[in-house]
Amino acid sequence: MFQTFTQSSEPDQGPARLAALRARLAEQHLDGVLVPRTDRWQGEYVAPCDERLAWLTGFTGSAGFAVILHDVAGIFVDGRYRLQVRDQTARDFTPVNWPETKLSDWLIEQLPEGGAIAYDPWLHTAAEIEDLTEKLSGKSIDLCPLPNQIDPLWTDRPARPDAPYFAHPVEFTGETHAAKRARLTADTPKGSWILTLPDSIAWLLNIRGADIPRNPVPQCTAILHADGTVDLFAPAAKVAGLSGHLGDQVTVQDPDAFEDALATLDGPVRIDPRSCPDAIARHLAEGEAEVIEADDPCILPKARKTEVEIAGAQAAHLRDGAAMVRFLAWLDAEAPSGQLTEIRVVEALEEFRRDTGLLRDISFETICGAGAHGAIVHYRVTEATDRPVTPGELLLIDSGGQYLDGTTDITRTVIVGAPKDVHRDRYTRVLRGMIAVSRARFARGVGGQHLDALARMPLWEAGLDFDHGTGHGVGSYLSVHEGPQGISRRSKVALEPGMILSNEPGYYREGAYGIRIENLIVTREAPAVPGGDDRPQLCFETLTHVPLDRRLIDRSQLTGAELRWIDAYHADTLKLIGPQVDGMARDWLVRACAPL
Repeated sequence: MFQTFTQSSEPDQGPARLAALRARLAEQHLDGVLVPRTDRWQGEYVAPCDERLAWLTGFTGSAGFAVILHDVAGIFVDGRYRLQVRDQTARDFTPVNWPETKLSDWLIEQLPEGGAIAYDPWLHTAAEIEDLTEKLSGKSIDLCPLPNQIDPLWTDRPARPDAPYFAHPVEFTGETHAAKRARLTADTPKGSWILTLPDSIAWLLNIRGADIPRNPVPQCTAILHADGTVDLFAPAAKVAGLSGHLGDQVTVQDPDAFEDALATLDGPVRIDPRSCPDAIARHLAEGEAEVIEADDPCILPKARKTEVEIAGAQAAHLRDGAAMVRFLAWLDAEAPSGQLTEIRVVEALEEFRRDTGLLRDISFETICGAGAHGAIVHYRVTEATDRPVTPGELLLIDSGGQYLDGTTDITRTVIVGAPKDVHRDRYTRVLRGMIAVSRARFARGVGGQHLDALARMPLWEAGLDFDHGTGHGVGSYLSVHEGPQGISRRSKVALEPGMILSNEPGYYREGAYGIRIENLIVTREAPAVPGGDDRPQLCFETLTHVPLDRRLIDRSQLTGAELRWIDAYHADTLKLIGPQVDGMARDWLVRACAPL
């Protein structure tokens, strides 16, 4: 259940595997192949058997892809992974800054005379392939949908997960799956939707699974019909205990029957091209049914949490917050000795969460970066990289828990011993950005791209920035990263009441330290302002209540409003968490929450 620290990739094997792949391409007269991180369900996190990118390159980040040509192997990663990819891959692989460098531009530069590029149509979305095909048109570069090129080489590939699915009770969802199906199809007279995202199907049918580490989702596909019935394509053994829960309007079929079922559909058939695999779009194009591109019908309803789900999130965060306080009190007492290592810190934190008695799993592999490791945004400690927690250094800890009533995600950066002036300056700028988002009041229709600048302004003032989004959506005992809501320059989705997001600006100095502060927030209707004109507005309610590190706060930077926010936040934290802890943890909490 809990984190392991062995290396999950074999970067030293990369050159030999790359040579074998290139030999295979040459045999088929192919000039290259796309190797994505995704699986056929287009998820951010994948099962071990689908870690093709890691198997080939050694890179274990949660986003990225490779393009293997005969004379160059480009590995495309965003700002979160540019340090990690250099550490994890052999020199045979060339890191490419993405999305600054577009795949189409790179291919045109590398293959000026054209060529044939293979791709597995199950591992790329219809929109992705359509866009790439359009951009390559006229360049004599052909995209060839072919069976997977990695799988025949991966002789010791792990088996596919076989854990059974289970029902998620209505006491945690606030709505039965019958009511959800009726609501989604109420205004649709005919046709069907193809559902391929595991968290959409989990939400719609109030089921959960264990097919992906840390994310309780079932890897299956479904067809939602206009009459509210569902065909669920999943292994019989996995749903054997769900007949009573699913009822007679959900028909379970073998996954191998899915492609044949597509051929029998009457139109219109709706697919979301941003998540539907290209293979499905191709199957449908061969049939006679009308195909319509439309949003996954579960995406927005899933993002708008019910009051029951919000209450569950509040309870989960208070429980998780108490575990974090016990952990931070322990850390403050133990870290100055210099005897702790990153692994011991991770183990201790997971033990404190386990002691709640209600933890189902951690919500992702804990990020614990001491000193320079903190600058690797998604660093994962292994036995090979484990290093001491040293006095005078910053320690960044990003972690979370999966509970039946909610999913948590929190980052705290703390100082071991005495901070340097630069630590206090950068930490306070990050904190000010987090406060700005927390205090935001905004009009309906505003999206995450409008709010992202609030988190960056204190850093921009000093010529600084960070290379990741400010916040992502979070599921309800589902994926810790959930779309479509977010706070970033690329997030155009309007925020709506009930959406839960992270609020996590940061700053990273390569080779020295990393700083990130993260709370989860839920979007709410904003109360009326006296004298206002009653325009509907939204605001955020903070779910996470864990003290900030007072030693790193530079009061001289703070405005009066920012000081008042911090003091009010700490007062609420003491009020809410105080009754749940005692002894050393209670004493530590009182000190940590004292007014500035």
